[in-house]
Amino acid sequence: MSGPEGGADASDLARRSDAWSDLVLTMPVFVGYHLGVIFLPVRNAADVVTRELVALADHNMAAYGLLTLAIGGAYALVLVLAGRGHALKWHRFVWIAGEGILYAIAMRLAANYVVGRVFLAEGVPHGAFAGLVMSLGAGFYEELAFRVILFGAGLRLIMVLYPASTALRRLVVPTGWALVTAAVFSGWHYVGALGDTFESESFLFRWVCGAVFVAIYAFRGFAPVVWTHTIYDVWAMVL
Repeated sequence: MSGPEGGADASDLARRSDAWSDLVLTMPVFVGYHLGVIFLPVRNAADVVTRELVALADHNMAAYGLLTLAIGGAYALVLVLAGRGHALKWHRFVWIAGEGILYAIAMRLAANYVVGRVFLAEGVPHGAFAGLVMSLGAGFYEELAFRVILFGAGLRLIMVLYPASTALRRLVVPTGWALVTAAVFSGWHYVGALGDTFESESFLFRWVCGAVFVAIYAFRGFAPVVWTHTIYDVWAMVL
């Protein structure tokens, strides 16, 4: 929704993002990652799309780039055809980026307060460009895997199998599941060839960050948490 001057309506910007908004607001992160990762010898471990796109493009880099841009164009076309073109306005991207910056700072401060200042081996061995690209991949794919699928879909399944009969249970079950999925997210960083050496302090730090990501996803939506994660990782890997 836009105001009378075509600007942002405060109530529209402040509400939890919907699926249509998520689609367009995460488009720059998705497209940016996929255009950049093809030049790197590494990719985000949660990325299940790049290999398929490369195969679909018959391992031709130009075709892969065009295919990635075509997906981005399809994002926008679907929104326009659905009458949701307002989601493409520049102020939505400015708002979501600003929101992500604020959440990233708050999350860093909260984690430091709980754990103390922790050095995380977030850097990647291929320079600032690789750090930027991997930040985009982590923001999109890890939030898709851990917040949308593990937390969101997992919580729905739990509630179907074990319906919450009291207000207390409706509060305790999502909170407990959020903490469990945040711990799984933290543990993810110690798995695989690029995984860090396990340390209790860094695990707890990332657990707190994971819990904050869950809260952002639950109360604000997918797009805000993708941007928060991306901006935080750029802060940690590149700056």
